[in-house]
Amino acid sequence: MPVDQYIGGIEHAVLHLLYSRFFNRVLNDLGLVSVREPFQNLLTQGMVIKDGAKMSKSKGNVVDPDYLIEKYGADTARLFCLFASPPEKDLDWNDKGVEGSFRFLQRVWRLVAERAEQLKDVEAVSTLSPADLNDDDVKQLIQKIHKTIKKVTDDIDRFHLNTAIASTMEMVNALYKYLEKERTDAHALGLLKGALETLLILLFPFVPHIMNELWVFLGSGGPSLGAYWPNYNPEYIKEEKVMIAVQVNGKLRDTCEMDRDTEEVQLKETVFNLEKVTKYTAGKEIRKVIIIPNKLVNIVCA
Repeated sequence: MPVDQYIGGIEHAVLHLLYSRFFNRVLNDLGLVSVREPFQNLLTQGMVIKDGAKMSKSKGNVVDPDYLIEKYGADTARLFCLFASPPEKDLDWNDKGVEGSFRFLQRVWRLVAERAEQLKDVEAVSTLSPADLNDDDVKQLIQKIHKTIKKVTDDIDRFHLNTAIASTMEMVNALYKYLEKERTDAHALGLLKGALETLLILLFPFVPHIMNELWVFLGSGGPSLGAYWPNYNPEYIKEEKVMIAVQVNGKLRDTCEMDRDTEEVQLKETVFNLEKVTKYTAGKEIRKVIIIPNKLVNIVCA
């Protein structure tokens, strides 16, 4: 005690949550427990809605899970429920949404299974080599891998499970794009295997059965799937270009896209030549220029 995380439906807010707090406070007043509140964090999950009504046995509008599992598999049902809505919002049941989740898992299956034999004995790679620096496709894929790790990790911590899944979908699209060109050298195949392993690990909490099957197909060594979580490299998630907000006397007047960490002299030259900035600074005394690197330039005029 106290419990790290309480998760419950909104209909249980009194009988479960409120009464447990009452009892805990009585025990605390009596000196029998040291904590005043029994739960550190609360997540109230939404209802499942079908045809405009709360899904329940009494209404007879419950979707048979055995039918779903037989037709699509348990992982499809799990993925749809997690992706269709944030956990704290109501979920509108939609058969088309189930089909969409099934098609996504089919894409992941094909992505891995069709290349499993080719990659079985390849050593996975997740970092750039010097030769990769001139290959934009490789750099973009490495960036996408590490950005996805960060996004999924952060979203799971915040219970934003639907956006975490959406990030893995973007990564799948990036992998298919990467494979539009034939990749046969050892390093390129190692990068592909590293990307696929990362994808399986990130999807494992949501769809464990299929991911475990693909993990075996891929012949991945080391710890079993689910035994560890990947780390991202901050260097790989920096954007090559950044959008700079340009202010005059604290008011936003324009924006400009620049290379990250552009030299101050070049940045000022570009900013002062912007048409909208010139309009507000022409003929005025420039007292100072405040620069927040890679974010903002504020021109202070008399």
